[in-house]
Amino acid sequence: MTDAATARLPRTDRQGLDARLVVDRGSFRLDMTLTAAPGEVVALLGPNGAGKTTALRVLAGLVPLTEGRLRLDGAPLERVPPESRPVGVVFQDYLLFPHLSALDNVAFGPRCQGLGKAEARAVAAAWLERMGLSDHAGAKPRRLSGGQAQRVALARALATRPRLLLLDEPLAALDARTRLEVRARLRQHLAEFEAVAVLVTHDPLDAMVLADRLVVVEHGRVVQEGAPADIARRPRTDYIARLVGLNLYRGEARGHTVRLDAGPEITTTEELSGPAFVAFPPSAVTLHKERPTGAREPWRCEVAGLETHGDRIRADLTGELALAADLTTMAAAELELRPGAPVWATVEATQTHAYPA
Repeated sequence: MTDAATARLPRTDRQGLDARLVVDRGSFRLDMTLTAAPGEVVALLGPNGAGKTTALRVLAGLVPLTEGRLRLDGAPLERVPPESRPVGVVFQDYLLFPHLSALDNVAFGPRCQGLGKAEARAVAAAWLERMGLSDHAGAKPRRLSGGQAQRVALARALATRPRLLLLDEPLAALDARTRLEVRARLRQHLAEFEAVAVLVTHDPLDAMVLADRLVVVEHGRVVQEGAPADIARRPRTDYIARLVGLNLYRGEARGHTVRLDAGPEITTTEELSGPAFVAFPPSAVTLHKERPTGAREPWRCEVAGLETHGDRIRADLTGELALAADLTTMAAAELELRPGAPVWATVEATQTHAYPA
């Protein structure tokens, strides 16, 4: 990397992001606190309409705050126009300039910051080298693959020395095979980024792999945040549970039994008292054609739907307890599963996980 590019790498003696984002847009209100330390990658997760994109647009300066604060490295940004913010953005469709080469796309930001053409191109060349794209410096976007275009867009965002990097669904435009490779490369580049990065994604795997911390937003509010492993193990809303592939219930715990708000009881290995969540994967559920003998807590259910889920069949059940169950194709055939078919469902206590609500 050239000395010019090295000089433009972010410094680490900064304070990071400290924001309370409040935006009123008709009947929708976003009200969330978002903090991040330099070097930290934070992923915003949530269903459509939760407020993730609005939060990203506020950080970029494209949507004004109704109230709240937005400080980056201790400096207020509320009144700073978008073009003057130390913020880089990687859009879902990358938005590369079609008439410019990869090199000139990356050099565009440094040129806007006042660098001469030669120096800006030297900075751009260093970033393309870092991204493994030196051989494609002269190529225009239409000649690049999806993964190459994504890396050019990332280089363009980083070449301006941002203190805040915003990534809006950066892998959504890629096919499954390319996504796997580019995700690994992106994780490497984000690990080397010394400022704050905020990622918006619908893909739980992208979030788990790329982010140091997850912030889950529903209805304009933060409902849970923490390390990816903690959130995957202890979801607190139905949305998160579905995202990480768990059945989730809330109830009242007494010892090793949790009386669910939905009615039935579940036996757990953990001993708790008071409000509690119980979670278990669909693979932990066993289905029976007849009421099983010796089972402590069989639930009478009905098949609401069936779908292929990887190499297994996912059965959605209603009845005494609504839940999802995974089973092999052979098991589904032996049980004669079809929509409306009655079944009995059980789960072993050792397969459940209970924790305070």
